[in-house]
Amino acid sequence: MTRFTRAELESFRDAEVPDLLPGQDDPPLRLLFVGINPGLWTAATSTHFAHPGNRFYPALLRAGILTEPVDPAAGMSEVDRDRLRSAGIGITNVVRRATAKASELDPEELRAGGAELAALVRRARPTVVAIAGITAYRTAFGHPRAVMGRQPEVGGGPFEGTDLWVVPNPSGLNAHETVDTLAAAYAEPARAAGVL
Repeated sequence: MTRFTRAELESFRDAEVPDLLPGQDDPPLRLLFVGINPGLWTAATSTHFAHPGNRFYPALLRAGILTEPVDPAAGMSEVDRDRLRSAGIGITNVVRRATAKASELDPEELRAGGAELAALVRRARPTVVAIAGITAYRTAFGHPRAVMGRQPEVGGGPFEGTDLWVVPNPSGLNAHETVDTLAAAYAEPARAAGVL
């Protein structure tokens, strides 16, 4: 496994990680997973949800969304990226800049990121958007009482008819979740998107 010193990781503060989106020759985008913002390990490897303690890819595998394991800690391979794109799966973030912790983001930055995300969704036109993090969703979109699961604003709101879900954050810091509970939560929007 790749290792980084604290100083090496700090050098990626405020870096951006490119979105993983289907290209022109790929199937249409069916399911867009949205993280809060890139962590430093994610920025260092240019791979979403890359921290070794993150349970995103193990949960996707357990749910059946992925059929092959992904070990992103050293950086996702092009084969891994192609596999996701060919399944109609994309990954982006609410806020583009990397921080050590999502708690470093202020509400204004989350709201601005929410507006940028809505514009991306209008351009990319996924069937389903799954935002991984209820607190960030509440702040970014002004829904302080939102709960996990499918959101009631289908056909309106910032995503103009795209089916919107809020799912648990897969970070290892989210101690309430396990790979199994994350897999169950991620399978719901995947079924809605026709990925499962």
